[in-house]
Amino acid sequence: MPYKLIKGEFHVHYPDRPLSGPEPDGDTVKFLPDNRILVDVLSAPGRSAAFNQRGMINLRFEGIDALETHFAGSHQNLEWAEAARDKLLSQIGFTSIEFSDRNPNKIITVDDHPQRGYILANNLDTFGRIIAFVYTGDTAQVDGSQVFIEDSHVNQSLNYQLLEAGLVYPAFYTSLPTDLKQSLAQLVRNTKQENTGLWPESTANTERIANFTEGLTEIENLVMWPKLFRRLVRYVGAGFTNLSQLDAWLREDPINRDDRVLLPNGELGNMHDVIDVTSPLKLRMNYEPEDLVIVPDSTVIPQPPPVKPQPQTNIRIIAALVNPLGKEIGQERVTLLNVSAQEQNVTDWTLADSIGKSIPLPELLNSTVLAAGEVVQVTLNSRVRLNNTGDTITLFDSQGSMVDQVSYARKDAKEEGVTLVF
Repeated sequence: MPYKLIKGEFHVHYPDRPLSGPEPDGDTVKFLPDNRILVDVLSAPGRSAAFNQRGMINLRFEGIDALETHFAGSHQNLEWAEAARDKLLSQIGFTSIEFSDRNPNKIITVDDHPQRGYILANNLDTFGRIIAFVYTGDTAQVDGSQVFIEDSHVNQSLNYQLLEAGLVYPAFYTSLPTDLKQSLAQLVRNTKQENTGLWPESTANTERIANFTEGLTEIENLVMWPKLFRRLVRYVGAGFTNLSQLDAWLREDPINRDDRVLLPNGELGNMHDVIDVTSPLKLRMNYEPEDLVIVPDSTVIPQPPPVKPQPQTNIRIIAALVNPLGKEIGQERVTLLNVSAQEQNVTDWTLADSIGKSIPLPELLNSTVLAAGEVVQVTLNSRVRLNNTGDTITLFDSQGSMVDQVSYARKDAKEEGVTLVF
């Protein structure tokens, strides 16, 4: 899926009303696009861009999740939450930043503001934020260009720099292409191995149990996956004093609590599958965040394609010429193979197209048997026509039961004279 390049400005401060301004953290800044229409076209059914009155919109940095400097009246370990925030603001180019004493998440003065930059985006989240890879400075590429993003693009992003510095956790959603997810997951593993950034202090993971010896209020001091932290804050806010009811509490609300996730084995699971409560005050994760893919509530997981009917005999349709050169009537051909070690009697068998028109197979073969291991190419007549827009070929036995079936699409039949192999 291509990403759209959108140019604009990064804002973290309202000079006219500083205490009503943004509250940037390690993965959130305001973005003022040069052309708002380019953001609006990212909208999907049920989602629209959440612009404020100043024409700005929040960015959600693709692939990363920083520790919370503020969330529902709480926060995570501030050393690392603020380290990610300060790194991001510095990388964007803001200088001489002063936060308010009264509200420590508001910037009251900042130099070199706003800053130019651009994003690569392909989606909006359920809150109307842009999901994006974020870049500083300008680019010669045209605003609104389609970019087929590769590792080289990702490696230049602020998202990548924060992961590489070990200042944020990974958070991979289904919007992230699989190859990029794999590259970023490997970056996280390398950073962990090097004990970079917050990783030596990370807890509630597969190797280190979070031990709430002094009660659940300790979550503000611990370094843990922010998605898990946010669930715990809501859990504590509901009045729970230990973890014994966490699993049941998650399952009660599959939309807001028990998020869907793709597990490392590819199965669809939920947050309760990810978390393991080992005692009323001990918690760990069953999987590492970089091995999970978060499935948004609005995402429909496609069902696996139907299994091709298994042949009831040993005769297979192995190829077809559906778009012959020049005249087609009397030139379309289907290739059959007897895969067995015995000859097969095909008396009263038929070959049919998708609308049910059929030809007796013995008529095409000039025989009622197919020898063991025999490959035969039969030429169709006007009673069965294979459409160049796509069709299905079915072989039926004398009882009308399906023996084998193959299908092809328009794109498969577009070239004249090419034999399709099934």
